[in-house]
Amino acid sequence: MKKISILIIATILLSSCAELMQVAQQTLNTAKPLTQSEIIAGLKEALIVGTDSSANKLGALNGYYGDQLVKIMLPPEAAPIVDNLSKIPGGDKLVEDVIVRINRAAENAASEAKPIFVYSIKSMTIADAVGILKGSDNAATEYLRKTTYDQLVQLYSPKIRQSLDKKLVAGISTNDSWDKLAGEWNKIARSVVGQVAGFKPVEVKLEEYLTAKALDGLFLKIAEEENQIRKDPLARVTELLKRVFA
Repeated sequence: MKKISILIIATILLSSCAELMQVAQQTLNTAKPLTQSEIIAGLKEALIVGTDSSANKLGALNGYYGDQLVKIMLPPEAAPIVDNLSKIPGGDKLVEDVIVRINRAAENAASEAKPIFVYSIKSMTIADAVGILKGSDNAATEYLRKTTYDQLVQLYSPKIRQSLDKKLVAGISTNDSWDKLAGEWNKIARSVVGQVAGFKPVEVKLEEYLTAKALDGLFLKIAEEENQIRKDPLARVTELLKRVFA
């Protein structure tokens, strides 16, 4: 009977030791310095996770339009257009239709943005990775902005343009109205009377303005994802992310 008891106790002790050894080994593995390849792989994982999530959110129906933080509105200089349209029956709906179409165009572009981000992520160098890891909370986002912005403009801009060129009242598009508004205002602003009055010409190019606003929203969402991965352990969905961002 004693032999059996001793055998049971020994088995329990050996089992406990095995578990302790496993925990110790995991701790040692976690404590090991990260290699350069692990740093790069971890950051690439983080960027892929963050950009996928951001593109999916904004690329969904109402991704832009339903989020007040990134919803794209006409520039303040468009106020006369909005005010004048609002005076006619159904004018408010026309203005809202323009805003909806612009945001839908941005949502469509966001859904196609992933390959651009993937290419940039795959091109990351060791120096880029170390700089991001040691950088500010939005260092990865800024890296992506620097390396993808021009390509994203090429993706977003035609879709925004198409929405602006769609004819509204009496065959006039949003772009037509904007060009007329800005043109008439600038004539006044550049006249002697306008200069004396301190009027400033409107230099905003509507398509460029709205495209920039759409991309601001995209990178805002990517920055939110990056910040979450850096600060929230639950957002680190793989072991490598846990090690790199520990």
